[in-house]
Amino acid sequence: MSDASETSEPTGHGHPADAVQGDWRAELRAKGYRLTPQRELILASIDHLGHATPDEVLAHVKSQVTSVNASTVYRTLEVLEQLGLVRHAHLSDRAPTYHSVRGHEHFHLKCRACGRVTAVQVEDARPFLDQLEADKDFVADAGHLTVFGQCRGCNADETGP
Repeated sequence: MSDASETSEPTGHGHPADAVQGDWRAELRAKGYRLTPQRELILASIDHLGHATPDEVLAHVKSQVTSVNASTVYRTLEVLEQLGLVRHAHLSDRAPTYHSVRGHEHFHLKCRACGRVTAVQVEDARPFLDQLEADKDFVADAGHLTVFGQCRGCNADETGP
């Protein structure tokens, strides 16, 4: 099962597409990048998939346009991340998993037993993040954070009633 299908985070379909697409198109142009059909397809694929590895993005894009190759996907993901349009997290020991920055800033909880990924609002960790800053003089990038453990359902299965 892929990370994208395991996520409990909304996949970005609830955003006004024209306004959001206009924003990232303008940002690409302002930073000297051409707006290419490949870039548009890759960003749309990430929005559709929610959380996806580069290979999952490639498969989704190829279902629409067969001429896109893996190097194009990897280069485009790098550009989109530099522009702040996508982020990546390490949800496994495989390739990084990318997601759109549209919507709420979040970090991830990953169950080691069932593989479920849950998006958690950064504000839920605010006391911990504030304590790190106060005690360690360190500002954490919580949006890149993944906490591994065991979800309630899998924990209950192991401990019984």
